[in-house]
Amino acid sequence: MGETLTMKRILVADHSEIANRMFCAGLSKYGFSVSAVSTTEELIHKCTTEEIDMLLLDLYLEQTSQMDQIHYLRELCPEMYLIVMSDEPDISSAVQTMKNGADDFIEKPCDLDTILKKIRELLKNERELKKETKQPADEILPAADRAVQKIEEVVAKVKDYPTTILITGESGTGKTMLAKRIHKTSVRKDRPFVHVNCSAIPAELFESELFGYEKGAFTGAVADRKGHFETANGGTLFLDEVGNMPYSMQILLLRVLQEKEFNPVGSDKVKHTDVRIISATNEDMKKAVEEGCFREDLYYRLAELEIVQPPLKDCKDDILPLAEFFRREHSCRIRVKNEGFTEEAKACMLGYDWPGNVRELNAKIKRAVIVADNVLLDVCDLGLDNVDCSDNPDIRIIQEKEKIRNLLEKNHGNVSKTAVEFGCSRTALYKKMKKLGLK
Repeated sequence: MGETLTMKRILVADHSEIANRMFCAGLSKYGFSVSAVSTTEELIHKCTTEEIDMLLLDLYLEQTSQMDQIHYLRELCPEMYLIVMSDEPDISSAVQTMKNGADDFIEKPCDLDTILKKIRELLKNERELKKETKQPADEILPAADRAVQKIEEVVAKVKDYPTTILITGESGTGKTMLAKRIHKTSVRKDRPFVHVNCSAIPAELFESELFGYEKGAFTGAVADRKGHFETANGGTLFLDEVGNMPYSMQILLLRVLQEKEFNPVGSDKVKHTDVRIISATNEDMKKAVEEGCFREDLYYRLAELEIVQPPLKDCKDDILPLAEFFRREHSCRIRVKNEGFTEEAKACMLGYDWPGNVRELNAKIKRAVIVADNVLLDVCDLGLDNVDCSDNPDIRIIQEKEKIRNLLEKNHGNVSKTAVEFGCSRTALYKKMKKLGLK
């Protein structure tokens, strides 16, 4: 155990100050940058304002169940490794935490050696994952659906301009993922990306969260604290669920957008900021403006470019590539061997409406990887056993398209080899590819 590990920043969230001190002191010896929190409020603030590589989370922080919070934290920090610790060693708790987005589960009390072993396993899995996928885990595979391809083309054009972007669409369509991708492909990629969930901040705390505060500004302000605008300076500030922003805050945000400056709470000192604003919402913003719930001038400031993320049911061509991507990602992270999906599972995924969109697809694939007994993931593993879509002609077309795409990839674009394996002539394959929209 004498080697220095390469994981960078670890956050410990435990209600026990003794446990926090023990893990901070022990893990620091191995080259980690370790910090600790003991409340949910501190945890959320850390995750929204700092880059965290791994979170060690007490399942019952502040005596409350964290099952919903695990799901929220996974959405908030999709790249962060999440290890849940609990003194309830039942299998159902472990499985449930994994389904909600945790990467691993440890029974308490746990010692430093156990934690280090888990970190080593996750680091090894990360290396294998990067080798297998050849892309960051938070980036979606190249889009096959024309609607999504059009979005990608727009993103490529605006990524380096300071244009404000408003991403709209149903819950779970990948708005956060798109915002991160815009940031990571822009000239600001080496600067902070700060994710702020506007629906999770109480109205009375909104101003101090965005702009920070000065010591003594209010009861409990025992020291100066940076707000999200200052933390994100030079980078990107992502205002998620912006449609839920309190009306009283909207005029303050408008000032920042117009003048590039703000005042921390309790301070008359003006601070300047250079951030790119990307917003997202599942609300009908034009309706909110008409009803007087959202300022019209702010809406147009936020939506210099508006991108509509289509629901997954309207992007059928993307379902199987995404499913395969998530399968490989979760299989590698959880260290489970499997080889793909049964044809029935593929048909059901294509026939299902996916009301939870990409988020639901990801969750279903993770569930399947965890519970599957066979090398091919089946319908029952996905929890889609009530879907019967084998006779749908549209699904058969998509399956045929997917088969040709996979064969072309396997044969490195060689059409002649692909035609032989597909069971037709080269000319016939070219005609079919043209008909299916394959290049």
